[in-house]
Amino acid sequence: MGVTERKFGELSTGQDVMIYHLENASGAYVEVMELGADLVKVCVPDKNGVLTDVVLGFDDVRQYEENPYFFGVVVGRNCNRIGGAKFNLFGKEIQLAANENGNNLHSGPNGFEKKMWKATDISQDKQAVTFTRVSPDGENGFPGDFKISVKYEFTNENELRIHYTGICDRDTVANMTNHSYFNLGGDGSGDVLDQILTIHSKYYTPVDQESIPIGEYAPVEGTPFDFNHPKKIGQDIEADFEQLRFTGGYDHNYVTDNYAKGNRRLIASAYCQESGIVMDVASDCPCVQFYAGNFIQPITGKYGHTYTKRNGFCLETQVEPNAVNVEDFHSPILEEGQPYDSVTSFTFRVK
Repeated sequence: MGVTERKFGELSTGQDVMIYHLENASGAYVEVMELGADLVKVCVPDKNGVLTDVVLGFDDVRQYEENPYFFGVVVGRNCNRIGGAKFNLFGKEIQLAANENGNNLHSGPNGFEKKMWKATDISQDKQAVTFTRVSPDGENGFPGDFKISVKYEFTNENELRIHYTGICDRDTVANMTNHSYFNLGGDGSGDVLDQILTIHSKYYTPVDQESIPIGEYAPVEGTPFDFNHPKKIGQDIEADFEQLRFTGGYDHNYVTDNYAKGNRRLIASAYCQESGIVMDVASDCPCVQFYAGNFIQPITGKYGHTYTKRNGFCLETQVEPNAVNVEDFHSPILEEGQPYDSVTSFTFRVK
């Protein structure tokens, strides 16, 4: 158990990229790397005790330089979308880089996922590593020098805890997440449509045809979006429902139950009957984006596997997309000198 370090590969610039192996007392392990502070592997036992890698990714660091689907990356300063790639911050209009239909997606081109992070703290007894970087003033349009850290910890209870902290010298936006794609049947096992999902949420945020929320909450009850009771991901994904047509399947924000600032609570669970692996998601964020991998085009991933449409699903904890432009949503504004602090965890077990 503990943390070991090795070279993962070299970037196209020739720069070395290190990867960190976090192994707990049972032999289950997680691997994370410097590029994008990326979660590369999560290997946990299935119902037969066989270690199974449950996240999508690549074998070659050069593929992570491209990584068109954001496999495993930390997204920031703001995950998801900001409509029109602009917002008003205390009376000043902030213009961001536009990279999707005139909107800002995952903070724009060459975001946190393309940056090299520095491993600044390694804890052997906690199986933990902390990555840090400074996002400079004006990066993709966001104001202020934002000093940030992301700590990955993998406990002996097979809990992967991701702790985001930061502080900025100007008012800015901070809404960070991890963009891992999970397949609880194991990497390369096919689509996730028969995997069973529960999301503790009474409301979701409907979107327009560009996936920008229209600024209101809608009840999930009586719609294909209701996952309050365990349901196969694929049960209603092809339903004749306008919101599903807009996004080619699930790619929507859920407003999760029992939110209170700083309160980390269970917000979602997923289960694969074939492997027996269960994943419980807990977070102090008010919302989670459920994305069913609708737009994955055939691409070679880890172990030589080919990933295609719906071969993984994302549960990205966050505030609502475009929240900075919607007064009634939870605010992602981080005021000058105020600490940013958020924890999301993924705990794995079998049944």
